[in-house]
Amino acid sequence: MNWGKSIVVAFVLFAGLVATMVTICVRQDVSLVTPNYYEQDLAYQKQIDRMTLTGTLERKPVISVEAGSLIAVQYDDFPKVQSGVLVLFRPSDASLDRRFRISPETSSVQYFKADSLPGGLYRARMTWTMEGQEYYLEQELKL
Repeated sequence: MNWGKSIVVAFVLFAGLVATMVTICVRQDVSLVTPNYYEQDLAYQKQIDRMTLTGTLERKPVISVEAGSLIAVQYDDFPKVQSGVLVLFRPSDASLDRRFRISPETSSVQYFKADSLPGGLYRARMTWTMEGQEYYLEQELKL
């Protein structure tokens, strides 16, 4: 075999390797934190304002896991809450995210069932409106 054929074989093998790597990379699932990532990035100042307001609260909500898969949100000011959402965000798999509605109640604790979710690390993101102001709290949970 002469040098010309060796160079052609090396080039064909290299091209095959590149084609294989491109195919593998294209088939890889790359899920962003949210589908509309760029719009949320532009509106992040509003999120900073919510976090700042939450920092000024004397009593903040406490989110915990009870009995393995029961999520408890304890907050003494639930009667003042006008509306709210609790999002369980799974960083490793967006299909496991769950949303729960927070409603104004006289009780200081609200419970949410998460028994259909597999165990692992979640981020609990709570957004609520109280007395015309929006608040935001984020906390890590392990189910």
